[in-house]
Amino acid sequence: MTRTVKALALATAALASPALANDLDTVRAFYTDILSNPAETTSERYFELFSPDVVSIPTPPGGEGAQGMLNTIGFLGQVVPDLTWEPQEIIATDDGRYVVRGTFSGTPVGPFLGVDPATGNGFEAMSIDIVTVEAGLISHIYHLEDWTGVIAQLTAE
Repeated sequence: MTRTVKALALATAALASPALANDLDTVRAFYTDILSNPAETTSERYFELFSPDVVSIPTPPGGEGAQGMLNTIGFLGQVVPDLTWEPQEIIATDDGRYVVRGTFSGTPVGPFLGVDPATGNGFEAMSIDIVTVEAGLISHIYHLEDWTGVIAQLTAE
C-alpha cells in the first residue's frame, strides 16, 4: 500500500510540475517583461500573460480590467521610464496562487503621485502581491505597494 501511495504521489508531482513551472514563469514574466521597463510593453506580450478578464485589487489608476492595467502600465512607462520591479521572494501555493515580495525602483521624469514638478529624486520601495494563474494566464492580482515611502523619497531634500 505504501509503495502505491508513493508511486501515485510521484506520478502526480511529475504531472503537476510542468504546469507549476510554466505558471511560475508566467508570474516572473509579469515582473521582467511588463513591470520592468513598462515603456516597452506591448499589448501582444501583455495578453500572452494576462486573462482579458483580469481583476486587479485595488483597481489601478488606469481603470478596471485588462485595458485599465494596460493604461496604468503605459503611464508608468512614460513617467518612470527606468522603472524596474524585481521579485525578491515568490511563494507558490498548491492552488495556482503566488505570493510575491518585491522591490521596485525608478526616477520619475514628470509629475508622479502628486509630486510636481519631478524632483530628480529616485525611489526604491517594497511591494507584496498575490497573483493567481488560471489556465496559464494571470487572472487576479491583489497588490500593495509602499507609495507613501515613494512620496517621502521623491520629496526628500
